[in-house]
Amino acid sequence: MPIPNPNIKFPLNGYDRLCFLKNVITRPNIIVGDYTYYDDFEDVGNFEKNVKYHFEFTGDKLIIGKFCMIASGASFIMNGANHLTDAISAYPFAIFGEDWSGAMEGKSYPNKGDLIIGHDVWIGHNATLMAGINVGHGAIIAANATVVKDVPPYAIVGGNPAKVIKMRFPDEVIKQLLRLAWWDWPLEKISRNVQKLTSNDVDALESCG
Repeated sequence: MPIPNPNIKFPLNGYDRLCFLKNVITRPNIIVGDYTYYDDFEDVGNFEKNVKYHFEFTGDKLIIGKFCMIASGASFIMNGANHLTDAISAYPFAIFGEDWSGAMEGKSYPNKGDLIIGHDVWIGHNATLMAGINVGHGAIIAANATVVKDVPPYAIVGGNPAKVIKMRFPDEVIKQLLRLAWWDWPLEKISRNVQKLTSNDVDALESCG
């Protein structure tokens, strides 16, 4: 059997609501790894619409790893949405020009940095992720969660603001999985071991070829 082609836009025959995401991205400041897919109830073009306040002049990036699963309605709030929080008013006077054009002289809006999502991350329906956070490998973001801080590897988080519900595996197993980093294996090796990857026998991955 041939290995699935990561450069195909729609990998499921006759179904155009699921795409390998990197093949529909048009913005240079969104970077997506191979085999990460996005499933949308209406149109996969909605993904970029759901990356909000993402302006090139802010310089921030949305970086998504390989083998991630992103459900319909997931949204990403980038740094262009930020307002002053330590000033008397958070109102963006300067953007309206005229006599207000100098309101931000000597000041800058907050920039929390890139939004980085690791490999093998599952982002549920209508989840929202905020700028500057780092989602660890193997994490699961529950439906409708609002993620405002970093998510540990292999954590399951949910709620608003999102909190850790539980860890998917014990600490020693998480360390083992992070060391194995199966997502970086050659595709041929991944293909030979997909049954092990879909089992819960982590030790079996140690000796696979």
